[in-house]
Amino acid sequence: MSKPIPDAEKRQHVVEAPHGASRSDEYYWMRDDRREDPDVLAYLNAENAYADEVMAPLKPLEETLYGEIVSRIKQDDSSVPYRDRGWWYYTRFEEGKDYPVYARREDAPGMDALGIQSANNAADFAGEQVLFDVNQMAAGKDYFAISGRTVSQDNTKVVYGEDSNGRRQYTLRVKSLDTGEVYPESIPGTAGYGVWADDGKSFFYIENDPETLLTKRVKRHVLGTAVDADELVYEEADDSFYMGIGRTRDDQYIVISLDSTVSNEVRFTPAAAPSEFVCLAARERDLEYDADHFDGRWVIRTNADDATNFKIVTAGDAARGRSEWQDWVVHDSEVFVEGFELFKTFTAIAERSGGLERIRILRDGQSTYVRADDSAYSMWPDVNAEPDSQELRYGYTSLTTPATIFALNVHSGARQLLKQQPVPGFDPTAYATERVWVPARDGKTHVPVSLVYRKDFKRDGSAAMLQYGYGSYGASMDPGFTASIVSLLDRGMLYALAHIRGGQEMGRAWYEDGKLFNKKNTFTDFIDVTAWLVENGYAAKDRVAAMGGSAGGLLMGAITNMAPDVYRVIVSQVPFVDVVTTMMDASIPLTTNEYDEWGNPEESPQAYDYMLSYSPYDNLSAHAYPAMFVGTGLWDSQVQYWEPAKYVARLRDLNTGDRPVVFRTNMEAGHGGKSGRFQRYREIAEQYAFMLSELSVEN
Repeated sequence: MSKPIPDAEKRQHVVEAPHGASRSDEYYWMRDDRREDPDVLAYLNAENAYADEVMAPLKPLEETLYGEIVSRIKQDDSSVPYRDRGWWYYTRFEEGKDYPVYARREDAPGMDALGIQSANNAADFAGEQVLFDVNQMAAGKDYFAISGRTVSQDNTKVVYGEDSNGRRQYTLRVKSLDTGEVYPESIPGTAGYGVWADDGKSFFYIENDPETLLTKRVKRHVLGTAVDADELVYEEADDSFYMGIGRTRDDQYIVISLDSTVSNEVRFTPAAAPSEFVCLAARERDLEYDADHFDGRWVIRTNADDATNFKIVTAGDAARGRSEWQDWVVHDSEVFVEGFELFKTFTAIAERSGGLERIRILRDGQSTYVRADDSAYSMWPDVNAEPDSQELRYGYTSLTTPATIFALNVHSGARQLLKQQPVPGFDPTAYATERVWVPARDGKTHVPVSLVYRKDFKRDGSAAMLQYGYGSYGASMDPGFTASIVSLLDRGMLYALAHIRGGQEMGRAWYEDGKLFNKKNTFTDFIDVTAWLVENGYAAKDRVAAMGGSAGGLLMGAITNMAPDVYRVIVSQVPFVDVVTTMMDASIPLTTNEYDEWGNPEESPQAYDYMLSYSPYDNLSAHAYPAMFVGTGLWDSQVQYWEPAKYVARLRDLNTGDRPVVFRTNMEAGHGGKSGRFQRYREIAEQYAFMLSELSVEN
């Protein structure tokens, strides 16, 4: 007997704004902060049961896809080891196991550039010390994640965080690396990591607000003392700021970084004798900066003095405030400065130009650039723990090049391949990547798009296509290799990565043109890319799928309302779809920090009206929608489960079409899905099976 399509109960509720606006929300009752309401759980379970039934005929395809994806993964793989304070650190996986093993081995004379005799078999490392075998720690748990793993300066202890439900509220613990014993104290409700003082007995950590989950307080814990006696060293009063802690490049200072969407502040104290945290430069609205300390000076990346794309300045060790900042790397309107890494004899600067990443090497006043091998690619500084090194380790990938780690000697120019991600059965020569520029509807903007397909792909307007996008927070979606996508390409599909406004691919202005009252540019860019690719023969008009998650799920909801006939199927993961209601509720995590991203609909009627005009939940209407696969996690702290739950319930009421809508809730997971690498491949395989079926792609 087939299960009926879930039909959630409607309960009248009005959401009112202080400025007088109001909206009806018949599914507001689905919000349950404690995740205990039997009616809510019953609805979610009913949707899961219905999803099981819809997906049952596709189970063989799902299993085939899962097998293909897993076959491309070297299951006993390991990361490239890096050296730090006399030890080589690395991560490895074991055959058939879900979770990593974090390990190290002590440096010794005669070791090669990787600190090992055989670079490809970390499992056989002589003298290996296992810090954490997460497989053992996760045994018997539905969800488990470990974070932090910060080793003390004397190499004898490690502080780390544990998360047992995916809500990213970590309990801190400390482990002795001499004995393997875990210290008795535990600290719940934290950001998941600690920063050691030089004494090796105390560390600083961030305590989260128990309701909003915001990072609120920095405390200092001394081993062997009661947690409730931990010293409060800093508390942030402004809920629009997040905070982080770390150590400077030279290990001289412990730093608190305070970050809002449009402002930053850095505070620091000596790591050898921590005391008051001193402010480097006071926060100012629209002044953004981040700082590091090395070789007796501060090096600061900032947008000060109208440096829209950021510049790098320096300041003396005793400098306080902006008055002593001196330009070092000047502002360039065509080049966006993303970050830097300081070394004794050179500096590596991460930049963006023409929509692509690059690394600039600055040495003796002269600049050179790390070379790229593809027309569309991603490049980034990798782990470079030792500032006295003559080499820069960096990562490189493209849509056809698996992740690769190189070591570049910046003095000789010699480049050494340290490792490329092994992908069994993958032949890169069978695939091609391409970069195209699509005109947006405003007539002046061109959107970069990265494409990948098999070389036997025919651009005749018949192919199926998956288009992916994000376009928020200035987060750039760079073209990188993903093993699961190969299963789509091998079935004749095109994969398109649209670098739409709202990211920072084209510099800071690209971000500004896709936020606040420019947010709709994000959505129209995505739709315009789809139309152009179809018009130019890359895909069939009726065989287009779109995918996005989180703020990319907002993108999916918006394009579905704005252009429902353009897309055959939508895959939307942990989608931010109830924009106005969420941004009117300061108790929800992330809300207060994001007023400068979306607007504050409580205080501004103009922001309210604009956000309401694109909010996916509020703009659902009676028409035929594409086939949709919507996923969420019950314990999501980034986008609460009730947003997609309400969205799907209202969608079912208004949808006049007959294409399937599947809503899958992971009952033991949060924003990132289930823990464990194989579980995630299962989720991908299910989504792909749904998509391929709807696109009539041959199995």
